[in-house]
Amino acid sequence: MNNIIEVKNLTKKFGNFIAVNNINFNIKKGEILGFLGPNGAGKTTSIKMINGLLKITSGEILVNGMDANKNRKELKKIMGYMSQKFSLYPLLNSLENIEFFGGVSGLSRKTIKKKEEEIKNMVDPLLLRQNVKDIPPGIRQKISLFVCLMTDPEIIFLDEPTSGVDPEVRRNFWYEIYDLKIRGKTILVSTHNLDEVEYADRILILHHGDLIVEGEPGGLLKKHKKNSIEDLFKDAISNHEQN
Repeated sequence: MNNIIEVKNLTKKFGNFIAVNNINFNIKKGEILGFLGPNGAGKTTSIKMINGLLKITSGEILVNGMDANKNRKELKKIMGYMSQKFSLYPLLNSLENIEFFGGVSGLSRKTIKKKEEEIKNMVDPLLLRQNVKDIPPGIRQKISLFVCLMTDPEIIFLDEPTSGVDPEVRRNFWYEIYDLKIRGKTILVSTHNLDEVEYADRILILHHGDLIVEGEPGGLLKKHKKNSIEDLFKDAISNHEQN
């Protein structure tokens, strides 16, 4: 698989605080890459820099061989982003959110109406007309993903998409992620749920802005002689904090 995203010496500073510290990694076309790390590890900051939502301090990001900073407008058309905290406006209902984000994304009125009909076949129409803040977390998550995918993006960023939902909803969400992979999408998923990263083709572990582990889950367990991702994660974090 060819690299669709290349991250080189990426750094982000907020004053004297280093949120992301000179990290390097690639994302291959058509793979699921798992971003693992505790809160504050630098996962969201990294995702926002790749998306062009946050200015980089130093380093380089190439998407489809193009400089992400210089080609934001063009690259925005092929990337979808499901934010951890701000995917939908809570005081609007789901249909209003679809109409708003569809308009912002440049979709035609005809396409937006088609999308509204699609979601009605997936979610109870009564729930769609309730304010987003009042609907169950699992349904809110489903709608957030739907909005993220409205433009049929080639590259999809999911920032802790299963946070706050029960195990069954999380499992069903990963079925949807696999379906996107089958359709040829490239997906980066950030999470702090250790049981989820085994679904990914490769994982990156970040801690205090540093990239400390990278590789395929099974290969990493064998290399580090660990029985579980949890053991691998704890050992990696402990070693990093001691150094």
